Amino acid sequence: MDLRQESKHELVAAIRGRYFGASRAERGKILDEFVASTAYHRKWAIKLLRNGPPKPRKGRGGRPRVYSPIVVGALRQVAEESGWLCGKRLAPFLEELVIALEKEVALVLEPGVRQKLLDMSASTIDRRLGQYRPKMPRGLATTKPGSLLKKQVPVRIYTPWDEQRPGFVEIDLVAHCGSSTEGHYLNSLVVTDIATGWTECIGVWGKGQLAVYSALKQIRERLPFPLLGIDSDNGSEFLNGHLVRWCKAEKITFTRSRPYEKNDQAHVEQKNWSIVRRLIGYDRYETEEALVQLNRVHDLGRVWINHWQPVLKLIEKERVGAKIIKRHDQAKTPYRRVLGAGVVLEQRQAGLGQDHDQQGPSSLRRDLDTAIEKLWSLSQRAISLQQVAYG
Repeated sequence: MDLRQESKHELVAAIRGRYFGASRAERGKILDEFVASTAYHRKWAIKLLRNGPPKPRKGRGGRPRVYSPIVVGALRQVAEESGWLCGKRLAPFLEELVIALEKEVALVLEPGVRQKLLDMSASTIDRRLGQYRPKMPRGLATTKPGSLLKKQVPVRIYTPWDEQRPGFVEIDLVAHCGSSTEGHYLNSLVVTDIATGWTECIGVWGKGQLAVYSALKQIRERLPFPLLGIDSDNGSEFLNGHLVRWCKAEKITFTRSRPYEKNDQAHVEQKNWSIVRRLIGYDRYETEEALVQLNRVHDLGRVWINHWQPVLKLIEKERVGAKIIKRHDQAKTPYRRVLGAGVVLEQRQAGLGQDHDQQGPSSLRRDLDTAIEKLWSLSQRAISLQQVAYG
């Protein structure tokens, strides 16, 4: 039998008189019944029957609540608009994001609530949002080694690049193959600049060498800064004559990571998950129509990720015994980092500012969600469900 607290106190009041008027043996029986009904410890039950229920406390006790449900609700709305950024990325970006959302009238806050929201620390944000964050599964690896040109493309063990200079990028393919790597399926080429975190994605028809080479050339035309160096894994889609000859002709440094060492490409591997998998997921796509829609998602995603998703950059790593302590700089969007580096190509300057001012984060996210929904309808899983539904 499980009673609520109020019911337990009512039971105490009802049997106290009988308890005091009973003999020692009868009091023991009453106590046994009371403990069985309330699940109280026997000593606490005796104290309650002797002294009665405690007086109700005024208020909730403890320290006064700093952030009301209204403030937490506003935080949740901002977090949803931001794509559920972690506290360390969201806290320094809150003011810029709130201003942009208010400009779109996607967020309306009273002055007191607004100030409380902007005063939140990173740890408080994580604590308040922990129960709401969505979770996603993991997928398959599809990299097949390309050994033909390994000797022509040097291994980068400890990168000799100037990683503080924009233009040195890591590249990788993300497979949209569902639960099987057999047959034809679409891929996404992901290119991440190490210095600024600027990331470009483009859909690729299969993973043939010419298709990947063509996609990389298109991405180069979109980058707001000169492409100086490329680092890839050991897949045959990268280690091939087309890419090697092009890099030599354009004087682009081309290096490769060590086999089976994913940390050599930590920057792009992180984007594979935080961008492509979080936005698109793990469904299988095979058709030309799906490729067109995939690139529509990536076109919207490039503005969303680079202009409205702040990134942290590791500035120091220290080993203390068995523990490694990492220190990061303040989170900034890739857009702000590129502007701060002063390396924007003249022909890209106007377009870069236009991309930032054309759409606010809320309307951009809605368009992106709509594009993703349409893309999902073109997945093989959705097509199979439609075929079953319509016979």
